[in-house]
Amino acid sequence: MPSNIVLVTGVGGELGGRLLARLGNNPDFERVIGVDTTPPAKAVLQRMGRAEFVRADIRNPLIAKVISTAGVDTVVHASTTCHPAAPGRRTAIKEVNVIGTMRLLAACQRSPKVRKLVVKSSAAVYGASSRSQAVFTEDSELIPASTSGYAKDAVEMEGYVRGLSRRRPDITITMARFTNLIGPEVDTVLSRYFSLPVVPTVLGYDARMQLLHSSDALAVLEQATVEDKPGVFNVGSEGVLTLSQAIRRAGRVELPMPRGVVPSVGRLLRGARLVDFSADQVRLLNFGRVVDTTKLKREFGYTPRWTTREAFDDYVQGRGLRPVVDGPRLARLAGKVAVAAATGQAGGR
Repeated sequence: MPSNIVLVTGVGGELGGRLLARLGNNPDFERVIGVDTTPPAKAVLQRMGRAEFVRADIRNPLIAKVISTAGVDTVVHASTTCHPAAPGRRTAIKEVNVIGTMRLLAACQRSPKVRKLVVKSSAAVYGASSRSQAVFTEDSELIPASTSGYAKDAVEMEGYVRGLSRRRPDITITMARFTNLIGPEVDTVLSRYFSLPVVPTVLGYDARMQLLHSSDALAVLEQATVEDKPGVFNVGSEGVLTLSQAIRRAGRVELPMPRGVVPSVGRLLRGARLVDFSADQVRLLNFGRVVDTTKLKREFGYTPRWTTREAFDDYVQGRGLRPVVDGPRLARLAGKVAVAAATGQAGGR
């Protein structure tokens, strides 16, 4: 059965907003509704076609009324956050990721008209450590990098989705585990990290990075909405970049530092509201993460248009990043600041 009335969460974000505009211009849908606590970007509002925006909080039980009143048959859950860009309130983000997902899935379970659910998840559920697999498949064990981070939220969220599938086996569920998104308009911790003039790294580590262009992420969500594609799918671009290669391609200056100093640098960047270095992100930058996308190509029927290298280069060009001038001097200065911060905090203890 084709989808007729679609509800998309998280339309205030870059990916959710673009999906709303894309679906709103698809004549095959009778109605497309976007919900979020903040409206979509102005550019999205100008080209969202027949789509509607409803200011609603998925953490509120009233989301069930929106779904039932509109007769929604397809729900696209795109509001989950695993890679926040700037420092934010951890509690608020966790509420959206976990409590919001619980409320939304409860509403789906109670509505007899809901027949399809598409969920944006993250490859961060696999974790990142010295013991991690070289390549993760969809059957790999879910081991988040920390017990309280954003990746842990994603693991909990997926658990709720599996619970829904047991209670409502009639609902077609698609779970897309995205690798880190990149692109000219993407604002995540990685996009901000690679735009720093001097990029701190951990001495002795050079992680493998597998990225995904936001346009490919959008295409996967759209295809899962238009067609029935049940299952869990890793979604990432072909190829990898090492951390040092990515830094050089962005024209940045790498600053290797002892592992013990990195948390201090992270606190400095977080305090300056530049980059939110969570424990999940630090471990990713240490050990990297690569997923197998065979199932995406063979069963889902999609091959990403952008390779990891091409996606990263498009981000660099789109952001207008230029090689850092007088990089060595900046690196020396940054190194002194990092050491001073670490020394000061050690002295305070």
